[in-house]
Amino acid sequence: MSRRVAIAGVSLSDVGTVPDSTPYALMAQASRRALADAGLSVEQIDGFASTGLGTMAPVDVAEYMGITPRWVDSTAVGGAAWEVMAAHAADAISAGHADVILLAYGSTARSDLRKGLRTANLDWGGRGPMQWEAPYGHTLIAKYAMAARRHMHEYGTTIEQLAEIAVSARFNAATNPEAFAREPITIDEVLSGSMIADPFTKLQCCIRSDGAAAVILVAEDRVADLPIEPVWILGTGESTSHISMGQWRDFTTGPAAVAGRMAFERAGLTPADVDVCELYDAFTYMLLITLEDLGFCGKGEAGPFVEDGKLRLGGALPTNTDGGGLSACHPGQRGLFLIVEATRQLRGQAGDRQVPDAEIACVSGTGGWFSSNGTMLLGVG
Repeated sequence: MSRRVAIAGVSLSDVGTVPDSTPYALMAQASRRALADAGLSVEQIDGFASTGLGTMAPVDVAEYMGITPRWVDSTAVGGAAWEVMAAHAADAISAGHADVILLAYGSTARSDLRKGLRTANLDWGGRGPMQWEAPYGHTLIAKYAMAARRHMHEYGTTIEQLAEIAVSARFNAATNPEAFAREPITIDEVLSGSMIADPFTKLQCCIRSDGAAAVILVAEDRVADLPIEPVWILGTGESTSHISMGQWRDFTTGPAAVAGRMAFERAGLTPADVDVCELYDAFTYMLLITLEDLGFCGKGEAGPFVEDGKLRLGGALPTNTDGGGLSACHPGQRGLFLIVEATRQLRGQAGDRQVPDAEIACVSGTGGWFSSNGTMLLGVG
């Protein structure tokens, strides 16, 4: 079999600060809403993908939601997992292994921190390759900060250009009623904030929030029964790079350079065809080199590329139209939220933040510290 695959339903749970809920409950809430969006019932789900929660992901979550799927995936490659699993799900549907696949993720990262149930920094590195870096206190943000400094050194990228990425994200969040932070900010305010890891001040780092997202993929023969026009998966790509910083050959190039090229080639598209981007932005630098890696500008050119407001609603390349992880929602692994926002944009359902006549979206999730990437091209019609 070789069937086209469409996104049939998307939704978020309650997001922001949800102290009285659990990740399981938020995932179930988002999934119920996505099913309603698609006009489907839970009994029709025959595939399930999830990671990051439970003793045997995704078995725990499937049991909680009353699902007994015949196809499963729990690929764990950080924030890129959701684009990678969506690609795997699309392949499974295309091959006839499943007809309706649910992807779901949820976390109460913000509430857990406030309750003292987890620490702000994950304890990675007790064994394996990371044991050579972890003893020196090389935290996740330090890895990004070091890479950002390398880009600044090699290409003259300025701290003001990095700050513009945060300002643009907040500009977009202002029109999103679900965004965690909506008050406008300036470049001066970004730069005058508390230093977290040089060169990143607080506003250049993603927020911590609670929330869940769900996405439902279906085979093309199910599309006629949907209550709304589908969004099609046009092309996907995935790649990994490194886990140890000492094994990263070039701090200014991430795995999106490989995954993105494959996605565009498989879709038969180029960056010039893209109307809207949803790119993972745990830190401002993550988005900066993803733009370069995907081909929206040349290597070393992303600083000047973003400084004129191109990423804002109304700009030449509206990016992270919901406010992104820097302002809207970041419960821990944001990749699935990117697909939800891209789908809403292509359906024309984004309200005040709608990009006019959006027909092609680029979604790119990055995991770890540029350790992995999954990129997707989505389209309508």
